[in-house]
Amino acid sequence: MKSSLLLSAAAFIAAPASALQFLGVSESVAEFGTAIPGVWGKDFYFPDNDTISTLIGQGFNLFRVPFMMERMAVGSITANLQGPYFYNYSGTIDYITSKGAYAVIDPHNYGRYDGNIITSTSDFGTFWKNLATPFKGNSKVIFDTNNEYHDMDQTLVLNLNQAAINAIRGAGATSQYIFAEGNSYTGAWTWNTTNTNLAALTDPNNKLVYEMHQYLDSDGSGTNEVCVNSEIGVQRIVGATEWLQQNNKIGVLGEFAGGPNSVCYSAVQGLLEHLSQNSDVWLGASWWAAGPWWGSTTWSSFEPPSGIAYSYYDSLLEQYKP
Repeated sequence: MKSSLLLSAAAFIAAPASALQFLGVSESVAEFGTAIPGVWGKDFYFPDNDTISTLIGQGFNLFRVPFMMERMAVGSITANLQGPYFYNYSGTIDYITSKGAYAVIDPHNYGRYDGNIITSTSDFGTFWKNLATPFKGNSKVIFDTNNEYHDMDQTLVLNLNQAAINAIRGAGATSQYIFAEGNSYTGAWTWNTTNTNLAALTDPNNKLVYEMHQYLDSDGSGTNEVCVNSEIGVQRIVGATEWLQQNNKIGVLGEFAGGPNSVCYSAVQGLLEHLSQNSDVWLGASWWAAGPWWGSTTWSSFEPPSGIAYSYYDSLLEQYKP
């Protein structure tokens, strides 16, 4: 089955008709810095509504908005959510959804709080009940349980995801998608060997989506603009596609990127075509990343109007917009 998937994905055309439901970017800036709670404008910032509007105007409809849990729930993971950080973040979410796009609420914490692995499913559930409640009436909000769990007990990752699902639904948020992430940095390339137990997750509202990430450099970290080869995009996600199909699950590629060069361009194009051709199990994808604080030399910046990746890849990604 793998060989047939690779063959079909390689046979992409120049201007495809996308079958994807979602395509967009991560709006990364509210999670910047290490200071807790930090100072707005010095340690962190919030996404630019004008550039979000530009991207929405182009047809992009998925915006994943990372934040730091310690700034949202100050002092304790179970603390009430309040204060300027929560209100400003909520303003970004409300702006995105008011324009008709989808906003992914993303605790960008790697399964940790205050530097320690989250081990209490009860506390994690309380956090998610507190966070889901204000957004329970907004059907264009998507809840991402946590960014890139890693180096954790696999059963704990399962249980934390299930606790988040239960808490979100228990808060009355029943119309929204939930994105569940996996261990090992939720990598698509290792999903079918690392995160197989997550097939046991259940959602009473049947809107559970498995969020995976995939980069195309040698170690899969996304820190290098050099891609392994021109077919690495397909090669690294085909196993995840097979897992989704075999388990009757739905996935989304929550992070991906490639450098501004011809090898990466072909790899990214092949990846997007593969997702589109397998839209029975892939809802879409979001590029990493846009945001106002990415420097002018950051090769993956998709921030309009002059981010390097925006300039190089915008026309390609537009071919796959819903």
